[in-house]
Amino acid sequence: MPVEWIWGLVGGVMIGTAAAVLLLGTGRIMGASGIVGGFVDGTGQDRSTTLSFLFGLIGMPALMTLGGWEVATNATSLPWLLIIGGLCVGIGTRFANGCTSGHGVCGMSRLSMRGFMATVAHIGAGAATVTFVRVGLGL
Repeated sequence: MPVEWIWGLVGGVMIGTAAAVLLLGTGRIMGASGIVGGFVDGTGQDRSTTLSFLFGLIGMPALMTLGGWEVATNATSLPWLLIIGGLCVGIGTRFANGCTSGHGVCGMSRLSMRGFMATVAHIGAGAATVTFVRVGLGL
C-alpha cells in the first residue's frame, strides 16, 4: 500500500516552489485568488504572467486527468456542492484580501502578522465547515 501522506508533501513542495519562482522571477506574490481575480475584473498588471499562471492552474490537472490519474474525492458526484463551495471560496478570498496560498504560503514565509491571522481563520473556517458538512449534513 503506498504512503498516502506523501502526496500532500509533494503538493506543498510544488506550491512553495511555484511561489518562490514567481516571487524571485517577477517580484509578485503568488496568491491564486488575487491573480485569478485580477484577470476576471481586469485589474491584473502583467497579462502574460497571469495567463501562464491560469494555464498551469487549469492545464496541469486536466493533463493529469487525461493521463489516467484518478481524482480522490467523492465530491464530483455532487456538482451543486462544488459550485456553492467555489462561490464561497471566491467571495471569502475577496473579503480576506487573499487565499491560503497568498496568506499561508507567502504571507507566513514573510512573517506577516496579517498572513498568520488569515491562515488561522482559513484553517478554523475549514475545520468548522468540514465538521458541519460531515456531522450536520451527513455527507
